[in-house]
Amino acid sequence: MSHYQPPFSITPAILNLVVEIGELLGHWSAQTGRASPLLRKENRIRTIQASLAIEHNSLSTDQVTALVEGKRVLAPAKDIQEVRNALLAYEKMPTWKSHRLTDLLTAHRTLMIGLVDNPGQLRDGDVGIFRIPDWFIWLPPPLRSSV
Repeated sequence: MSHYQPPFSITPAILNLVVEIGELLGHWSAQTGRASPLLRKENRIRTIQASLAIEHNSLSTDQVTALVEGKRVLAPAKDIQEVRNALLAYEKMPTWKSHRLTDLLTAHRTLMIGLVDNPGQLRDGDVGIFRIPDWFIWLPPPLRSSV
């Protein structure tokens, strides 16, 4: 076994801080499952609204809340579909594994159904971005296997 010597001295104060951090992490992890259902719902609504607003979705937090509650909302159909897809993705997320391509494609399909032509599939063509003045960005298609 090697005898590693860190580039600092481990003092009693440092050890006490490490213990305190460990205790706080333990307390935090024990509390994570106990958040009230109402708080979880409100956080999910705010997260979905903020994430979709970045992509120019026009729905407000109140409108997203109304959709969650099954109410009708007057808004562009595309924006409503994006919210519905995001809500469904949040429900399914615990079953997905981040390292599995099939789960990534399932997540893409869930988020993009009704919004793009081929949801849940890898691109096989060129993609251009045209809305940046004086710029054109070209992304190549995914690498194809020669097998």
